[in-house]
Amino acid sequence: MKLSRRGFLGVAGAATLAGCGLDPSPGQTAELLTSAVPLPEPFQVPLPIPPVKRPVRSDAKTDYYRVVQRKASLEILPGLKTEVLGYDGLLPGPTFDVRSGRTSVVEQVNQLDVPTVVHLHGGHTPASSDGWPLDLLMPDGQHHDHAGHHGMTGGDVKTGSRSYTFPNTQRAATLWYHDHRMDYTAPQVYRGLFGLHLIRDAEEDALPLPAGDREVPLVLADRSFNEDGSFRYPALKDGPGVESRYMEGVIGDVQLVNGAPWPVLEVDAARYRFRILNAANARRYELALDGPARFVQIGSDGGLLGAPVEHETLVVAPAERFDVVVDFSQYTVGTQVTLTNKLGTGRATQVMRFVVARKAVDDSNVPAKLSSYAALPEPAGLVRRKWRFRRGQAGEHRGWTINGKPFDPEVMQATVKLDQYELWSFVTDVHHPVHVHLAPFQVLRRGGGPPGPYDAGWKDTVDVRPAEVVDVLVRFTTHKGKYLIHCHNLEHEDMAMMAAFATV
Repeated sequence: MKLSRRGFLGVAGAATLAGCGLDPSPGQTAELLTSAVPLPEPFQVPLPIPPVKRPVRSDAKTDYYRVVQRKASLEILPGLKTEVLGYDGLLPGPTFDVRSGRTSVVEQVNQLDVPTVVHLHGGHTPASSDGWPLDLLMPDGQHHDHAGHHGMTGGDVKTGSRSYTFPNTQRAATLWYHDHRMDYTAPQVYRGLFGLHLIRDAEEDALPLPAGDREVPLVLADRSFNEDGSFRYPALKDGPGVESRYMEGVIGDVQLVNGAPWPVLEVDAARYRFRILNAANARRYELALDGPARFVQIGSDGGLLGAPVEHETLVVAPAERFDVVVDFSQYTVGTQVTLTNKLGTGRATQVMRFVVARKAVDDSNVPAKLSSYAALPEPAGLVRRKWRFRRGQAGEHRGWTINGKPFDPEVMQATVKLDQYELWSFVTDVHHPVHVHLAPFQVLRRGGGPPGPYDAGWKDTVDVRPAEVVDVLVRFTTHKGKYLIHCHNLEHEDMAMMAAFATV
C-alpha cells in the first residue's frame, strides 16, 4: 500500500490506528526506520561546531550574505561517504550570528537538482521572505517545472537565486532556517537543508552567562543510512509522500548532534550554555544528564525567560529550542557525563557525551532575573479560534488535516487583524508539534490546567500531546500577507497538515 500527500488510502477502524503508530503514548508518533549499515560505536568523534557565516558586505543598517545550496559528499559515518543537500554544502548549514535590529539580506543560490524554499523559523519576517511553500527557487533551466506539486501554482517562482530579507526586529533568540518546499520539506530537511540563526541584543549581552567557547549549539537530528552510507528515507518513487507505514513520521536509529553521530565534547569544570534545537523530522526527546547536573533553562523559542527554570529532564519536540546552562563544576576532572534520551529505545537512548577535562576559572553565573519578559494576563474580549489537528477525511484526501481540511494555498482559514491579541486553541488526536509563522505566542493553558513545565516564555512551536487542548495568546504585528500554521512533524506537514491565514 502506498500513501501520497493527497491520496491516502483509508485506514479503517480504531484497531488499525495503533498499527500505524497512532496510539496516544507519551513517546513518539512515528515509526522507526532502521539503517542497513552497522552502526558506529558511540562517543568516538568530536562534536563539530557549525561555522559562523560572514557577510560579503555591510552598510549602516544591513548585512548581505550569499549562500550556495549544493550537494556535498561528507563523512558522517566513519569510513563512508554520504551525499547531503547542504547550505554551502554543510550539515548543518552555517550559523548566522546577527544583531537585533540589523537587517540580514541573504542571497540563496540553488545549485541543486530540486526546487527549494527557505523559511526562517521563528523569524518576524515579511511574507515575501517567509518561505511560502510555493515560492519556489528553481535550479537553472527549470523555471516552469512544478512537477510533484499536484498542479498547484501561484507562488513567486524564481530561477537560480533569490534574496530573502530578514529584518531581525525581535528579541535575542535561537532561531533556525530550513527548507519549506511544498510536499518535500521532510526529505529535503532530512538530507541536510537546515541551520541556525542566532539573534543577539543588548539585554542579553549584559548578562554574565557563559560565552565564547562555553556557548555551544547542540542541533539534534536522527537519521538512518543505507549500506553505501547514503541517507535512507522511505520516500515514494512516483511523487510526494512516504511509504504507508511511515505516514505518522520517520525516526532514525543514528543520533546526530551538529551532524556527527553520538559525538563527544571535552568541557572545563565550569558552566556551559547550550542552545538546543530539535531538528529531527518527527522524533521527540526527553533529555537527561548523568550525575547531579540539571538543566537550568534560561530561554525558549522566542528568547530569554524572565527567570531561570530548573529541569531534571527536558522534553523537546521537533522544531523546539531550549536555551540551557549546565554546571560541570559539580563533577571531578575525568568524569564522563552522558546526555541521554529517556524517550528512546536501544541506541536511541544515547545522544552524546561530555568529558570533564580540566579545572578552570569560571566568572559566569545565572542571575535570578534574566529579562524584562513577563507572562501576559489574558485580555477580555479576545477573538478565539480553534485549530483541530487530526487525521481525517476531506473529499478524496484521507490523512493529516487541520480543521478537517488538507492544505490549500488558495484558502485562508483565518483573517487576522494586526496588533490585536487572539486566543488560539490547538486540539489534537496524537502528538503534533504546532508551529505558527510570523509571531510568537504564550501558552495560557494546557489540558484545561496551567502551562506545562516546558511552556515558559515566548514560543513559536508547542508540543501538543495526544487528545490534548493547548490555549495560546498570540498577536501579529507589522507584516501583512499570507502565513502558515502547521504541524512540524515534517511527514505530517508534507501530507497536507498546514493551513494558511492572512494578516491584514
